[in-house]
Order: sequence, then structure tokens, then C-alpha cells
Amino acid sequence: MGLLDQLAGQVLGNLGTQSQDQTQSSALLSGVMSLINQSGGVQGLLNQLQQSGLGDQVASWLGTGQNQPVSGDQIASALGNDSLAQIAQQAGVEPEHAAAGLAQLLPQVIDHLSPNGQVTNNNELLEQGLALLKGKLFG
Repeated sequence: MGLLDQLAGQVLGNLGTQSQDQTQSSALLSGVMSLINQSGGVQGLLNQLQQSGLGDQVASWLGTGQNQPVSGDQIASALGNDSLAQIAQQAGVEPEHAAAGLAQLLPQVIDHLSPNGQVTNNNELLEQGLALLKGKLFG
């Protein structure tokens, strides 16, 4: 099973069966890509999260053990109001719902983008992979 298949299975496992939930999750996945691009790559986003006090959580997402959870409030604080508002608007949800969704998605996405703790900074490949994943998940 490939990286995208594993990530798709995990993300689907966290989604509800309602199409509205799937649409919002698809938009949040696009939001993750936007965050990565705005931060200058995966490492830039990780640095931003680490500098916002989420160093232990980020380290667990990169490591081979269990991912430490992060709350929507922690994500909101780390990303800032402007970024969160932009993602929420794109997803058609309130900012607190976007933060909660990102709190579920980010650990999984980062975990799967960093096999053996190594982060890839190939944004073009990452963008293609997330687009493929989005299409696979949400048609």
C-alpha cells in the first residue's frame, strides 16, 4: 500500500459519512497545501508550529511512534487568525471548526510526508500528491 493510499485510508477513517463533511474535509486538505506553500514548504510549516509551542507534538508526528494530539485552539494560536480565517472561508466553516479539522488532519499529513522522520521539501511533488489524494477521497 502506497503512501497516498495509507493517508487516504486514515483520513477517510476520520471523516463522517455526510457529503458536507467530505466537502469541508476536502477544502481543509486544500488548506493544508496552502499552509505549506505560504510557509515556504513542509519544513517552514513545521518550524512555525514548533516556534508556537508545539515542538513536542511536531516531533511525535515526525517520529515513528504514536502522534501526539493537538487541539484546535493550539492550531489556531500557531497559525494566527488571518491564516485560519482564510482556510475557514475556503472550507465554508467557522474558524473554530477549521482549527478542529486541521488539528485532526495535520498530524496525519505530516506523519505520512515524513517517512523515517525525514521531511521532503519538494513542493511540486507534494502538491501533486495532495491533489491526487483529494481526488481519490472526494471524487
